[in-house]
Parts: sequence; structure tokens; C-alpha cells
Amino acid sequence: MLTLPSEYTTILTSFARLFSQLVWKHAQILLIGAILTPGQRTVAAVLRILGLEAEKHFQNFHRVLNRAVWSNLEVSELLLAWLVKVFAPSGPIFLGLDDTIERRRGAKIKAKGIYRDPVRSSHTHFVKASGLRWLSLMFLTFIPWAKRTWALPFLTALCPSESYSQKRVRGHKKLTDWARQMLLQVRRWLPGRQLVVLADASFAALELLGQVSQLPDPICMITRFRLDAALYCPAPAVKPGQRGRPRKKGARLPTLQQVLEDPKTGWKKLRVADWYGEGPKEVEIVSDSSVWFHNGLPPVPIRWVLIRDPKGRFKPQALLCTDLTIKAEQIVKWFVMRWRVEVTFHEVRTHLGVETQRQWSDLAIARTTPILLGLFSLVTLLAHTHARQGYIPVRQAAWYSKPLPTFSDALAIVRQTFWQHLFFQPSHFRGDIRKIPAKALKCLRNAVCYTV
Repeated sequence: MLTLPSEYTTILTSFARLFSQLVWKHAQILLIGAILTPGQRTVAAVLRILGLEAEKHFQNFHRVLNRAVWSNLEVSELLLAWLVKVFAPSGPIFLGLDDTIERRRGAKIKAKGIYRDPVRSSHTHFVKASGLRWLSLMFLTFIPWAKRTWALPFLTALCPSESYSQKRVRGHKKLTDWARQMLLQVRRWLPGRQLVVLADASFAALELLGQVSQLPDPICMITRFRLDAALYCPAPAVKPGQRGRPRKKGARLPTLQQVLEDPKTGWKKLRVADWYGEGPKEVEIVSDSSVWFHNGLPPVPIRWVLIRDPKGRFKPQALLCTDLTIKAEQIVKWFVMRWRVEVTFHEVRTHLGVETQRQWSDLAIARTTPILLGLFSLVTLLAHTHARQGYIPVRQAAWYSKPLPTFSDALAIVRQTFWQHLFFQPSHFRGDIRKIPAKALKCLRNAVCYTV
């Protein structure tokens, strides 16, 4: 008999109201099976791991993804509410925004396109990748029991290729358009909370920055910035009796490349506690505020920050922030959290089976990958219930000493708890009892609860 562990009941049953009773019955099995399955996340694999390979009405589980009526947005909203309640009940909320390519092939996968492979490409070498492009919004928070910041996905959207939009005779939405819609949606979900979005240079677009910074409740965006951008002084005030349209900008300022090469630039030392996961590092920064402007686009007041390594171990980089009240030191310390987004993409591919599902239905494709990404956040929430009791075991080996738990350990304790509660009825027959040596039981647990 399928049951839920008492530790997880409150979190998991809160999602039941988003589904009909019949759909939730099957969706719950798919959810638990997706967590327990160590390999491919196909519906068949999920049914087999739960001992339902003899289920005659297996099509009902497929229909949860390709036909049933339920809303991805409602699930994302409830998941975000849980993340905020557990990890950030007060203070600013940090969000990571980035896109990733899911490598999929097949004639029936219509929304796929040809994109630049961000992993294999470099500044001098361009590698193409065919697949689906997803834009994911992640909740960045410090996990106390892991002693580091994690990026927890809660809202993921499929961004179809331009050729797909042309075949559908509809306007193509750029990546920045999808980002704007997702950020406005989160703004409606969290009114009154300070939102800080950390993104890459792809989202340093004047239209996007202008729209989110001019909201009644503005969203602060911190992104990488180009060194040759046109910067200006703020527009002078309109004089009494002055005719014509008010100016949008003032005098032209030096570019960041010129500031970087100027020997008179006054650099300030800054020690960052965790520089992209490499530990503490000392860098030099310089910052100022200005107006970023381009003809035909809205002017955006920004605070820019130039960062360089006095030892020359990495190339100088620039950041921009749409909130002029935030200090440069805080901008740098916040932005280095963004690298955890790439770590999450790697973890969901390694442990949660992204790119192993085989759905061909358009609706199932649009639902499955966001669900698997959301499983990362859900597993973290469930593992946090064990951390409150002070119990998250860390797998060790003679050749590898790991002082703190990682996502694989969190997933293992959640899997172990599910396995202990799935079939709770005790045996009434002596013949059902089989004694297993402790060493063999440990090997079986590692095979079932750990992916690698």
C-alpha cells in the first residue's frame, strides 16, 4: 500500500488541492516514483520502481502529463511559497535567472532549435547544440545544513525556437521577453518583498531593465555588463520656460574599457568570502552611477562595478545594478551566488534524470522538464525536515572525505525515508521474513538511494 512518511505529509499534501482527486492519485505516484527512480525518468521506469509493472491502466499515468487539466503556474506558486516560508521568511529574496539547453532529438519534438552550446563553446570556439531551450528562475538561499548557497528552481518555461514560431505563424518571443513575463509573475506572487535578480549578460538588455526597474514595486537586477556600453550623466533638470522635449541623458562619460585602462582610476580592495566556490579571494573594484542609453530605447540609471584581480588570474569583468542605493561591495558579494545556478543544472542532469525522459506530446514536454527541475527544490525541502532533527548522513569513502552533505546526500535520505514507509503493513506470516546480512543491506541501500 502506498503511503506518505509523516515528516513529508504537510508539504506533499498541500499540492493536492491543485489537482482533481483522480489526477492527484496518479500524480502522487509519479512524483514519488520520480524521486525513487535512479535512472531514466520515464513513466515506465517510475511504474517499475514502485512495483506497478502489471498495472493494466498504465495510460492513466501518461495522461497526467499529456492530457490532465492542471496548471504549472499554480504548482510553481505553491512551491515558491514553501521555499520563502522555510528559508526566507524575511529580508530580500534572491533569484537566479538563466537558460539551459536540453539535448533532445526526434521529429515529433517540434519546439527544438539550434543554439550555442554554453558548456562546449568559448570566446574563440563556437559549438552548436540541438535541443530545447529552457529558461529557469531559481530561488537562491543559504542552506544551513549544507553551509552554502543553493539555487532552487521553482519556475521554468520552454522558450521555443524562432523557426517553430514561424511555422505557427506567431510572433517570436525573445529570451528577454520570457524573462520579463516570469519576473512580473513573481512580482505578483510576492508583493511588497524586495526582489534581487542575478543574471548573466544575456539579460543586460535596456528594454528588460527599464521595464522591471520602473514598476511601482521595482525589481532590482544585477547582471554582467559590457565594457563598451555608452554611459552618460543624468539628464539636466528642465529650466523654467524651456521648450521642447526634456532630455533623456547628459554628457557622455568614458566607457568602462577606458576606465579600466586609465592609470588614474582609484581601485579599492575587497575580500570576497566565497568567490565562485573557490573560497575567499581578494579583488579590486571601482564603481560609480550613470545612465545607460541607446537610441530608440529607454534610458536606465545604473550603478556599475568594475572588478579585476591584482594577480591577473582572471579577466576583468563588469557588473550593473538597477538599484542605485546598493553599495558596490554588496553587489559583488551578491552576484557571486549566481554560479550556483550552473551547479543546479548539473545536479538535475546527474541525479534527477533531465534529458532522459521520452515524452513526445507537446504538453507533456512542456510539463516534464519543469517538474524534474522542481524536484530539486522539493527534495531540498523534504531533506530540511531531517536537518531540523539533526540527521542527514553524509556518505564517506576511504579515498574521499566529505565534511558537509550535498544534494546526493539529501536525495538519499529522502529516498530512504520513502522506502521505509511505502509498504508499511507488517507481515503476519513467518515465511515472509528474510534475514539480510548488514553488509549486503548497505550495498543494496547504496544502489537504491544513490545515483552514482
